[in-house]
Amino acid sequence: MQIPSKYDASQVESKWYDYWMKHNYFHSKPDHREPYTIVIPPPNVTGVLHMGHMLNNTIQDVLIRRARLQGKNACWVPGTDHASIATEAKVVAKLKEQGIDKNDLTRDEFLAHAWDWTHEYGGVILEQLKKLGCSCDWDRTKFTMDDDMSESVIKVFVDLYKKGLIYRGYRMVNWDPEAKTTLSDEEVIHVEQQGNLYYLNYKIEGSDETLTIATTRPETIFGDTAICINPNDERFTHLKGKKAIVPICNRVIPIIEDEYVDVEFGTGCLKVTPAHDENDKNLGDKHNLEVVDIFNDDATLNSFGLHYEGKDRFVVRKEVVKELTANNTLIKTEQHLNKVGTSERTKAVIEPRLSDQWFLKMEDLVKPAIEAVLGEDAEIKLFPKKFENTYRHWMENIRDWNISRQLLWGQQIPAYFYGDGKEDFVVAENMEQALELAKAETNNQQLTTNDLRQDKDALDTWFSSWLWPMSVFDGIRNPENEEIKYYYPTNDLVTGPDILFFWVARMIIAGYEYKDEKPFQNVYLTGLVRDKQRRKMSKSLGNSPDALKLIDDYGADGVRVGLLLSSAAGNDLMFDEALCQQGKGFANKIWNAFRLVKGWEVSDTIPQPESSKIALEWFDAKFQETLVEIEDHFSKYRLSDALMATYKLIWDDFASWLLEIVKPAYQQPIDAKTLQEVHEQFENILKILHPFMPFLTEDIWQYMEARTPENALIVTAWPEQKAINTTLIAEFNFMQDVVSGIRNIRKDKNIPFKDAIGFSVINNDAISKSLDAVIMKLGNLETIEYVDGAVDSALTFRVKSNEYFIPIAGAINVEEEIKKLEEELTYTEGFLKSVQKKLANERFVAGAPEQVITNERNKEADALAKIETLKSSLGSLK
Repeated sequence: MQIPSKYDASQVESKWYDYWMKHNYFHSKPDHREPYTIVIPPPNVTGVLHMGHMLNNTIQDVLIRRARLQGKNACWVPGTDHASIATEAKVVAKLKEQGIDKNDLTRDEFLAHAWDWTHEYGGVILEQLKKLGCSCDWDRTKFTMDDDMSESVIKVFVDLYKKGLIYRGYRMVNWDPEAKTTLSDEEVIHVEQQGNLYYLNYKIEGSDETLTIATTRPETIFGDTAICINPNDERFTHLKGKKAIVPICNRVIPIIEDEYVDVEFGTGCLKVTPAHDENDKNLGDKHNLEVVDIFNDDATLNSFGLHYEGKDRFVVRKEVVKELTANNTLIKTEQHLNKVGTSERTKAVIEPRLSDQWFLKMEDLVKPAIEAVLGEDAEIKLFPKKFENTYRHWMENIRDWNISRQLLWGQQIPAYFYGDGKEDFVVAENMEQALELAKAETNNQQLTTNDLRQDKDALDTWFSSWLWPMSVFDGIRNPENEEIKYYYPTNDLVTGPDILFFWVARMIIAGYEYKDEKPFQNVYLTGLVRDKQRRKMSKSLGNSPDALKLIDDYGADGVRVGLLLSSAAGNDLMFDEALCQQGKGFANKIWNAFRLVKGWEVSDTIPQPESSKIALEWFDAKFQETLVEIEDHFSKYRLSDALMATYKLIWDDFASWLLEIVKPAYQQPIDAKTLQEVHEQFENILKILHPFMPFLTEDIWQYMEARTPENALIVTAWPEQKAINTTLIAEFNFMQDVVSGIRNIRKDKNIPFKDAIGFSVINNDAISKSLDAVIMKLGNLETIEYVDGAVDSALTFRVKSNEYFIPIAGAINVEEEIKKLEEELTYTEGFLKSVQKKLANERFVAGAPEQVITNERNKEADALAKIETLKSSLGSLK
């Protein structure tokens, strides 16, 4: 085969991905092997590949490819989430462009548009993951709105309702006026914003007196139904039992007393708007206050807003302030910093709103999930461990989950109303079952399906994705099927810490409720991808590179390496495109090493040189040492460290040392034994590098020799661990320092490498002579002579206690060298004096940190050793 001179990722990647797909390497089915299972965090069906996806899926692919090489039955289930709010918003926007109003459509008509949109754009992100090299079992691709997935969701809703865990309640909820739906507490982000505190005068009925309240939301005065004072506040004793008049709308409202009022905040008087604040609602319930809802579902004011009806709440705020100023009701305005709830999805400011919603009781459901992660016999490990505190805080402060959404796109709540009352409903998996229940409930056998109407709301998206590790294997509908029994619980979950509660915790809750078992063993929480300035990557900041363009520019392997090199376990990733360039450079380095080895002529008659034999034994030991290090890193999910250990082994040990030692002289052949062993070590390297750089490694593997599909790299065996020759590694490290000393002298004195030189050593450290053949080759030495004393007319250097001599006959100007060495000696002696003066200063030693003192002592030791070497060199030259 003709090996290209350069590695061209664009040609290679599609070739090998197609080959892997053709031979079905990614597909898994239950068999005798140990399963290794990952379920993908399903990206939104609306999504396109961004840097977070790139990192997350690279990590998953590294884990799944490694498991496959280890002989496990590796199964990586891909799929997408229907993302109700995000998808519905996109469909509504598209319809608007076509002049269609969502409200003019029936549910079925709207869903037809939503499915059209999903079929057109839904597979984009999964196709993009293929470009990255993701080895998912594409035959298993799932979508949270697939019929079987939806059936599982409905089944769970009905089951939880029957258990008394799902209920319908009229509660204060978070209302997103843009998406026109409720949100759970976890979908609300509290953003600190600079606002105003407005001081308003309310008249006291039947007098000229006023009282002042402070509010951040003057537009809500139309919903005021009381003023509250603290009964212990002597300032307002005279107001007890009186009534106040709300400005503009002139509604008469009672002045109530409650210790809930903070006498220190604002004026000590609180306006109570039960329809628009949860705390006010609690006060209202306690004091039997009227509830006046002033907002429409898009946060414009309704008829209670009088002449502001139909206007947006923020427009009304400005206009009301003007009106209150004009009629002398607004006394003053102060700046005020407060936290404003905003929708995670639409970024709209949340409006607290009273509404009939469906809730899931969490208090008991959550207990096994707390124990599973935080208990003494914890079954689920979080990496990094620091996230256990976040998990504990959320789980121990959990509230009932608002699972209903005022959306069309999603699983429709399986509650069927048979009358006009709020409680006139039954819950069933389908209309037919509902009808039977309704007949029994009403004792009316004449009821038909026409008498039933299904709740219009859809379920929260997370209510489908919390079943993901079970539902992808049909474990809800068919809990005893072969696949759920084989693949569940899954092994590793890789996701972001931002959905630790939304998704991870809820999957754990569902796992214990429906399988009485953990859904996964380990959760690796990646950091967020940030730019070099530590800013989170986002479209709005324009600091997120185009993921596919990065792959075009640097190759998928280069990007994978770049992402992982900048991704320390669990910490935020400071992404720098230069790291992708480094990844591309690494690919080129390996390719060039391969071409070098492939380019050597081979001879069957030449015996193996001693230097090559030793070097290969050393590299084998070094490989085994690195294999143990990699295993340790993987066990702790330090993938970036595992890659770096592999990187150093290849770049430093294999390319810079092993190949340098074994390569034949110019235009000379290499012996067959050495070449065979180098090939074997190259193959080992490709195996451990494959999870990180799958395309490059498969390409080189297939070029090395003709392979059948059964022998492709993707399904070969991970290298076995063997005993490590630590003595040889230590001796080789010493030898490397010796060779570096020889090379430094050659460089400093301009002694050409082609010129062989003499070499003598005083072997004070009693170092083994077994590596002399390697030193001779790498240093181009005539001989290595062991001596008892200093060699005259020689340059010298030390490695630990050993002293090495290189004769300088004719190679350098002796007088110039003596002058240079004397200058260096004078400088070093002066430096030593300054360090020793510092160390002799008792105040410095007593006050400086321990590390600083250690550094100074190291400087002293280095200077003393250098002075000894310089004096020895001068002695041999004079």
